Amino acid sequence: MSRRLPSTPPNLPGFSFIRVLGSGGFADVFLYEQNMPRRLVAVKVLLAEVVNDEVRQMFQAEANLMAQLSSHPSILTVYQASVAADGRPYLVMEYCSATLGQRYRAVQLPLAEVLSIGVRIASAVETAHRQGVLHRDIKPSNILTTAYGHPVLSDFGIAATLGQAEASDAVGLSVPWSAPEVLLDEVAGTVASEVWSLGATVYSLLAGRSPFEVPGGDNGTVALVGRIEKAKVPPTGRPDVPRSLEAVLSRAMSKRPTDRQGSALEFIRDLQAVEEELALPQTPLEVAMDDWALATAVDLDERTRIGAGTSVAAASGRSRRRRAGASARPMPRSLDSHSQGSLSSRARTTPPSTGRLILGVAIAAAVFVGLVVAGLLTVAGNAGDIPVVADVRASTDGATVEFAWDDPGLRQGDAYIVTVQGESFAPQRAAEYALSLDEPGTVCATVTVWRDGRTGEPSAERCTEVDEVPR
Repeated sequence: MSRRLPSTPPNLPGFSFIRVLGSGGFADVFLYEQNMPRRLVAVKVLLAEVVNDEVRQMFQAEANLMAQLSSHPSILTVYQASVAADGRPYLVMEYCSATLGQRYRAVQLPLAEVLSIGVRIASAVETAHRQGVLHRDIKPSNILTTAYGHPVLSDFGIAATLGQAEASDAVGLSVPWSAPEVLLDEVAGTVASEVWSLGATVYSLLAGRSPFEVPGGDNGTVALVGRIEKAKVPPTGRPDVPRSLEAVLSRAMSKRPTDRQGSALEFIRDLQAVEEELALPQTPLEVAMDDWALATAVDLDERTRIGAGTSVAAASGRSRRRRAGASARPMPRSLDSHSQGSLSSRARTTPPSTGRLILGVAIAAAVFVGLVVAGLLTVAGNAGDIPVVADVRASTDGATVEFAWDDPGLRQGDAYIVTVQGESFAPQRAAEYALSLDEPGTVCATVTVWRDGRTGEPSAERCTEVDEVPR
């Protein structure tokens, strides 16, 4: 089928048309020069024949989403949105001259550059998730490069708020970078499926092809979908890619969503660990920090670095899996400061649809959790005014153990510190904590309330036994 010709560029007051940049199914993108302030901009214009109330609403949603997120250094900047005189909505965006989709197949990208891109784009995705937004089309061609060589994530055109993702059927699929559960139409998008797409994107940048693409073989949609659903992730084929990175990407693209990294942040930490292993400069985390996290910051210059002698597990608040009879992996939890209590099983794989995660970037939390794990956090003053969690309940569901408790009276700025098998995890506001077990055994937990730099008395220890872990 032949490509359609671009539509006529609209006459936009204050802008001078230069040339066509690209065409898509619903819109064209043109290069304009803005008269004041004078600069080149990319203008995305909806096609007249597809403009209806539903499409107009989707376009407006994209404009609003990108405006909310575009202050992030790795998300494409949106300058303004409006409707042209001919009735076509348009979006004025930062102009980027290249996409990674044009580079990764033509030349082999340096390993250090790919790791840095992975951390930065995953930071953008984590930021979107904390705003309750799924991108739903993460792939190399949606990563643009600014004039200064900085990668930025673009095209939130099929993004949806986390609360609407299940109900939305207006989803376009980029098959090579879509998770199996999305291709099987089991979900429209989740945090876990975004982690899969991040892994597939980083893999593509390394290998010069999508993960399940067979050079010289059948790479049609049916063949690709079949391999994504059933085949193991093949190695990248690059001798400079360490086994640890192959394992990170293989985990991100696990068939079972629960086997993947629990969040984009966890994926970032794994990439940073590879950078540290290879003695590469560590790419900084780029996730906005909340006031609560700022209050725990000790050294603002080192708040994103996993320093020498500090394990990745301690820095990210993840278990180092030193368990007495059981190996456990923490599952993602909601840290919304305004909502506590029981979460549905689906909510455990997605952040809240309103509000941001209180943990922020783990910028200061990396320092804070490191102190907790190391046992260096001291209790200042009298902790008698700090409430104590009275009763921790434990329940099991297959390989998952969930600890839950009632709110003992938290105030604004308070948090819980959950300690499992002697290891403390990142502070949280949710009144529950779940772990995925790798093997049978006994798992014990206590919960302590943190307030104003002080910790109260821990709860009574609650233990539960898991006799069998499904394989």
